[in-house]
Amino acid sequence: MSSATVTPETAVRALPREPAGALRLARHTELIVLLFAVLVFLPSLFSPPHLMDDEDSARAQISRNMVQSHDWVTPRLDGVRYFEKPPLMYWMVAVSMEVLGDRETSARLPTFLFSLLLCWLVTRMARETLGERAGLFAGLCLSTCCGLWLFTRILIPDVALSFTVSLALWSFFRAVSEDNPRMARRNAMIAWASLAAGLLLKGLIAAVFIAGPICLYLLLSGLWRQCSTWRNLMPIAGTAIVLALASPWYILATLRNPPVLDFAMHSTPGIYRGFFWYHFFNEQILRFMGRRYPHDFSNVPLPLFWLLHLAWLFPWSVFLVRAIRLRYRSDEPAARLRLLALSWIGIVMGFLAFVPTQEYYSMPAYPAFALLIGSGMAEASDRTWRWCVRAVAVVAACACLAIAAALRVSWGIPAPGDIAQSLSRHPAAYTLSLGHMGDLTTASLAYLRVPLAIAGLAALAGILSAFTKRGMRSALALAVMMVLFFQAARVALAAFDPYLGSYALAHALNEAPPGGLIIDDPYYEFSSVFYYGNRNGLILNGRVNNLEYGSYAPDAPRIFIKDADFVSRWRSADRWYVASDDENSAHLRNLVGAEALHAIVNAGGKTIYVNRWPAVAGAVPLNAFPTPFQTSVPITVLHRQQ
Repeated sequence: MSSATVTPETAVRALPREPAGALRLARHTELIVLLFAVLVFLPSLFSPPHLMDDEDSARAQISRNMVQSHDWVTPRLDGVRYFEKPPLMYWMVAVSMEVLGDRETSARLPTFLFSLLLCWLVTRMARETLGERAGLFAGLCLSTCCGLWLFTRILIPDVALSFTVSLALWSFFRAVSEDNPRMARRNAMIAWASLAAGLLLKGLIAAVFIAGPICLYLLLSGLWRQCSTWRNLMPIAGTAIVLALASPWYILATLRNPPVLDFAMHSTPGIYRGFFWYHFFNEQILRFMGRRYPHDFSNVPLPLFWLLHLAWLFPWSVFLVRAIRLRYRSDEPAARLRLLALSWIGIVMGFLAFVPTQEYYSMPAYPAFALLIGSGMAEASDRTWRWCVRAVAVVAACACLAIAAALRVSWGIPAPGDIAQSLSRHPAAYTLSLGHMGDLTTASLAYLRVPLAIAGLAALAGILSAFTKRGMRSALALAVMMVLFFQAARVALAAFDPYLGSYALAHALNEAPPGGLIIDDPYYEFSSVFYYGNRNGLILNGRVNNLEYGSYAPDAPRIFIKDADFVSRWRSADRWYVASDDENSAHLRNLVGAEALHAIVNAGGKTIYVNRWPAVAGAVPLNAFPTPFQTSVPITVLHRQQ
């Protein structure tokens, strides 16, 4: 970096308000942040909770399919081509499975490592340019904010994309600020390589989230006028690096999945146009125009999308008010980095304002928010600290009261079986990541007493932080509060495990006699049955969402069946199992009769039935139980293998 960069030593000397012990602590900024990141993210490597239905198990299964088929070019799910995302995340999970074995920990390891790397990188960015204190605060903000923890519970590539975007923008910032041509070229090459990795993680959106902030920053700072800027960025050589790293997979995927070139700007149900059209036009362009087919998700209302960031960045979002008063227009490196962060946020949030949006789509902007929050915290006055920390304490106090009330009303309520039997259902709310919170009832709180108690301790830590001196000690108290809260949330997820996943069903199916599998729902509703059973199956009336397009390929396996196909198979001499949500079981009874459905296992409001009664001994027919079918233990296996 140039000589104008703020070093850790000068930054510490420039901010003498902390006691000597806190200053010594600040010199271990990166270790402290990594410690908190490990405490937050390491427990998520292990089960329970197991991999959930929907994206979680589906993506792990795609990676396993790559390992087993040795086809690392075309992702497949249940034998069907799956072009929704580029393959880099699948590759990393697959390599992890190859090295560490085929287990849940292997599937979750890349997400865990990228979470740590992202927290470390943001700490380093702030530490080098904004000072030690800002580095610590920015790192704590990112590693212990609600959003990063919540959206790394599932195997989506967004945390890896956030890291590549951050690394690209940081390397770009260092390249244009560097006086040494050799160092500038090295940083520029890292930036271009990061862009290539982003293209292999989530497609063209990576180019928007990287090139957009760069262009806006160069425009606002005036650096675009300087010849040295373009010389340091090496746009021609950089483009060659991106093409060399990213294009081979795109070319191979296009050639192996014809038609090769199709430029239609409309989606037509039932028409297969190959990889090129689906990935570039349907998945990238038409998706963000709201014209993608099939339409696989509901859009989060824009005001709610923006407002929720106060929750995703909590408890540190209270310091955003201080970031408004920071200096952004100056030749100082700190002001330049803040301007880059502001450009970063503006492009990501501005772009998402015009396209169909999910809550986690803005994760690549979290590092920029953390940089501004960390800088604001480092420069905040005592009065600002007091008000911000007290605001967190008020929220914590309200949480304490709510937790106490929940424990009081649930005290003495029995908790038989699993939590699914005490939950209500509100599918319309599941568009939001916390939509299942609306399913809670008074009876369900009996299953959550332990996590509620832990969350209460976390809230008490937040209240005590209001009485801690400002600065690092107070920030560490808030970070401890969040670590405790995340452990409570993880224990709560373990209680929800049978409801959000189908591990118990798959385990029972693996112990049952061999037979074919039918899913009475779209694939994603029972994806963990496929993952933990390590098998393919047929899908009854579920030709929807992301598997629909690939199923129209000429050589696609015929995995989708209708009612008549199900009835013929169920009444055949072959053994078949069907997995169904208990609320949908009436449809199966109407098709084949209740006497032909023999339940072998029930968990989480879902049941697996078998058609051939001699295959199980001691099983109980469905009509012997009330509707919906419930059991008195979390996992009830209603068969003994012959």
